[in-house]
Amino acid sequence: MNIACWSGPRNLSTAMMYAFGNRRDCAVVDEPFYAAYLAETGLDHPMSEEVMASQDTDPAKIASLCTSPPSNGAPYFYQKHMTLHMLPDFDRSWFDQVRHVFLIRHPARVLASYGRKRENPTLDDIGFSQQTALFEEIVALGLAPLVIDSSDIRQAPKAMLRALCTALDMPFDADMLSWPKGGHPDDGVWAPHWYDAVHRSTGFAGAEGPLPETQEPLTHVLEAALPHYEALKARAIKL
Repeated sequence: MNIACWSGPRNLSTAMMYAFGNRRDCAVVDEPFYAAYLAETGLDHPMSEEVMASQDTDPAKIASLCTSPPSNGAPYFYQKHMTLHMLPDFDRSWFDQVRHVFLIRHPARVLASYGRKRENPTLDDIGFSQQTALFEEIVALGLAPLVIDSSDIRQAPKAMLRALCTALDMPFDADMLSWPKGGHPDDGVWAPHWYDAVHRSTGFAGAEGPLPETQEPLTHVLEAALPHYEALKARAIKL
């Protein structure tokens, strides 16, 4: 089974990839459309040249990868995707061949985390509107995408991952609750810039505290992102 997990940046997405990647029956891939996104948009991201040199930039070839069995023959193939990377003109014909999961996080937390790595993010940078659009596209195909909130995972990782696995019709594996310090062999080439905190981790951090305050000029980004988060939050897996 191939699993496409869609999130914006700073959404617990790397930790989730590590959780699935620590299963012996699961292969993972890290943001396979990233180079294609940069090549198409020409945006200046940290390590842009290295990213485009490390991955295929042809969306059709990447779509084929996403529907193929993993090269190691594992029965499960977990794909960490950024919603903003799936540009409107990229091929979607593969969507009905995979299971879809939407990983969400409150935008105040996303903005606080993202801002430490890249200044003044826009709504497009954090992927909330793209997440809504993709969710609606997938529902329109007659599919039933799952939604899970990162704060729920951090509060009760075992229970939430068990619930997610049950919803995906795959067995829960306690190996998902921890991973080796230092990263995963399938990390993207951009890992040194973005993954320092998760590289120091060996499991999910504890429950999050109060929401951080969002300061200008990001208040308008928070206000624009909140309806997207709240709409998907209403559909999230609950214990």
